[in-house]
Amino acid sequence: MRYMKELANKKDFIETVQMKGLTISLIASADSTEIIHHKLDPDTRWALEPEEGWVALEYLFILSGELKLLTKEGFTLYKAGDSFYRNPVTEHYVFQSVGTTEFLYVSSQPVFHRYSQISRDLVNLAISIEQKDGYTSDHCGRISKLSMLVGEKLALDSQQLLRLNMASFFHDIGKVKIPLEILLKPGELTAEEWQTMKNHSIYGRQLLEETKLPLLKSVGEIVEQHHERYDGKGYPYGLSKDEIRIEASIISVVDSFDAMTTDRPYHKAKSSEEAISEIARCKGTMYFPEVVDAFISIQKYMN
Repeated sequence: MRYMKELANKKDFIETVQMKGLTISLIASADSTEIIHHKLDPDTRWALEPEEGWVALEYLFILSGELKLLTKEGFTLYKAGDSFYRNPVTEHYVFQSVGTTEFLYVSSQPVFHRYSQISRDLVNLAISIEQKDGYTSDHCGRISKLSMLVGEKLALDSQQLLRLNMASFFHDIGKVKIPLEILLKPGELTAEEWQTMKNHSIYGRQLLEETKLPLLKSVGEIVEQHHERYDGKGYPYGLSKDEIRIEASIISVVDSFDAMTTDRPYHKAKSSEEAISEIARCKGTMYFPEVVDAFISIQKYMN
């Protein structure tokens, strides 16, 4: 434990990467083992997942703050001085910070550059799309926060929550391939322009699959489906009901709410009450009924 605290006080980080809600710093690396300092903003989620061929020991030591680990029985709380490890990781584990939280992550196989570089590039890409599309820079964060609350309300398992967290943040990443004259057009789109716009969900899946990272590849299908409708009248494939991944159905509701309550080039923002009323009206047509019920039940977190 003394060694862990000494590492935590090191200032000569080898490399530091900042992402939305998360700062990671490579402290030491030798013989394939890496020690990585993590700093999470309040209510930020961080996860471990199994991967074929990955047999590393993965160890967490909490330095300050608290991490909640979702379990089948609820949550397990890890405080400063507590540790968690698996060798290898065979299940999905989703942690959530309680207040600002710092921990050391030790892996017996190198991981820092693989997940930090691609994740950083994708986060920057997602934020650039928000700004080009007329949203505030907090759009992806808002979608992710509300989606996770709905997912927890529906008692999704750890694997589903992990994928929901990633998919909700990257849901519109495919818009990078949409021409700006279509993306920012203030008036109604032509039929041809609308068909181009609808392709963004397919492009999103393609971009995530191109990363070759198993987690991001696994959320591609969710991103592709987030404009499908419960009644089968959505796009790109006209899926309906249980053909649609539950994670995509959640993002669909949350994204609609955020779109309605945000000023856009083609409409003024509605109030939260008006948006919720519209979502409730479309329950069982556009939206999965169970998801709508869960969404309405968390409305105290929407302001």
